[in-house]
Amino acid sequence: MRIERKKNAVRGTLFGIILKLIQMIFPFIIRTIFVRSLGIEYLGLNSLFSAILQVLNLAELGVSSALVFSMYRPIIDDDSEKICQLMNLYRFYYRIIGTIVLGIGLILLPFLPVLIHGEIPADVDFYALYAMHLAATVLSYWMFAYRNSLFDAHQRKDITSIIQIAANICIYIAQVLSLILFHNYYIYLACSIVGQIAINMVTAVASKRFYPSYAPCGKLPIEERREINHKVRDLFTAKIGGVINHSVDSIVISAFIGLALLAIYQNYYYIISAIMAMFSIFFGACTAGIGNSLIVSTKEQNRLLFYRINHIVFMAINFCCTCFVSLCQPFMQLWVGDKYKLDSSFVLLFAIYLFAEEAPRTLIVFKDAGGIWKHDRFRPLLSAGVNLVLNLILTPVIGLYGIIISTIAAMMFVSFPWVIVNINKRLFEIHIGYFIKRLCQYAIVISVSVGASYFCSLYISINNTLLNMIIRFAMATLASTLIFALAFSRTDEHRYLADCISGFICKGKM
Repeated sequence: MRIERKKNAVRGTLFGIILKLIQMIFPFIIRTIFVRSLGIEYLGLNSLFSAILQVLNLAELGVSSALVFSMYRPIIDDDSEKICQLMNLYRFYYRIIGTIVLGIGLILLPFLPVLIHGEIPADVDFYALYAMHLAATVLSYWMFAYRNSLFDAHQRKDITSIIQIAANICIYIAQVLSLILFHNYYIYLACSIVGQIAINMVTAVASKRFYPSYAPCGKLPIEERREINHKVRDLFTAKIGGVINHSVDSIVISAFIGLALLAIYQNYYYIISAIMAMFSIFFGACTAGIGNSLIVSTKEQNRLLFYRINHIVFMAINFCCTCFVSLCQPFMQLWVGDKYKLDSSFVLLFAIYLFAEEAPRTLIVFKDAGGIWKHDRFRPLLSAGVNLVLNLILTPVIGLYGIIISTIAAMMFVSFPWVIVNINKRLFEIHIGYFIKRLCQYAIVISVSVGASYFCSLYISINNTLLNMIIRFAMATLASTLIFALAFSRTDEHRYLADCISGFICKGKM
C-alpha cells in the first residue's frame, strides 16, 4: 500500500508539472492571438474581470485544504461513514460559497464602471461579459466540485491532473478557434463556461467509478464541525493576502490608468508569473523532504539544510533576474511589438519584484513544511493591506511605477521580516544578523550580474531579434554563473552545491 501511494504521488507530481506547463504555454499563445484578433483593450478587460473574480474566489480558500486534511484519518481507518459525512459537509460548504460569490458579484455589478479608467470597447456589453465570467466561477462551485476531495485525500492527483490536462487542451483549442475564426469575445467566454462544466462532470463520474461506496450523506458531530470550521478560518486568513495582492494591483491599474496599460502590464507580469511557477514546482517537489527533515533531524542540521537550499534558490534568482533584464524587451518586441512595450525602467522594477517575491521563498516553504502556518496567518493579510494603501497613495502620483513599488515594499518590509521572526521562534534560529548579511551579499551579486549582462547587451547591434535574444541569453547565462560562483566559491553552501553537481555528473558518466 505504501509503495502504491508513492507511485501515485510520483504520477501526481509528473502530471501536475505537465498541467502547469500546459497552463503556461497555451495562455501565452491565446494572449498573442487575443491582442492581434480583438485588441489590447479586450485583453485588459479580460484581465480586470479575472482579477475581480479572483478576489471573490477568496470565499473558497481554506475549505478544500481543511476538508481534505480531515479525510486522511478516516481513509486510513477505512471509516466510510465518516468520509460520507465529510463529503456532505464539503458539498454544503461549496453550495454556500457559490451563493456568496454570486451575491457579492451581483452587488458589485452597478459599481463596475468605476473600476475602469477611460473608454470601454464600444461593441461589447460590459455587464453581459461580467455576468458570463461570474457564471463560470459560480458553476465551478455548484457542480460537483466537492468530489475533488476524494482524489486529493487518496493522493490521486494524477487522475484530476489528467482530466484537467485533457479538458484544458480542449478549452484552449476552442478558444483559439473562436478568436481566429469568429473574432468574438462572447464565444471565447462561452468556451470557458462549457469547459468548467465538463471538468466538474467528468471528475464527478470518475470519482463515482473509483470510489463507488462514497456518497454525500450523514452529519458530522458538532465538535468535529467546529474543529473543521476553525481550520477553514485559519487557512482562509493565511491565504487571503497572497491571492488578493496581484488582483488588487490589476484593479487599481484599471481604475486609475486604463485597460490598455493593464493589458501591457499583464504581459510583463505573465513572464514573471511563469518564472515564479518554476520555483513553485521545485519547492512542491522538496517540501515533503523538508518536512521529514524537520521531524527527524536536529535543529543544527535543519539550519544547515536551510542555508544550502537558500543558496540554490538565490543562484536561480540570480540567473532568472539576469536573463529577464537582458531578454525581456527583445522578447516583447518579438511577441507583441514595440507598440505594447513599457519603458526599460519597468523591466528593472519587475526584476526587483521577482527578487522580492522569491527571496523569502525558502523561509516560507520551511514554515509550511513545519506546520506553523497558523502563527503566520496574518502576514499575507497585512502585506496585502499595506500594498493596497500604498497603491492608492502612489498610483495617482507616479502611475504604474506606484503599483510595482507598492508591491515590492509590502513584500520586503512586511512579509519578509514577519516570516523570518516566525521561523526563528517556531522552528530554529537562523542567526538573523548572518542571514541579513548574506541576503545583502546576494542582492549585491545579483545587481552586479544584472548590470554586467545588461550593459554588455547594449553593444549588441543585430537586426535579427531572435538571434539577438540567443546571444543575450548566452551572455546572461555566462555572467550570472561566473559572477555568482566567484562571489561565493569559498562558502560552505557553494562548495556543497559544487560537490552535488560533480557527483551527479560522475554518476551520469558511470
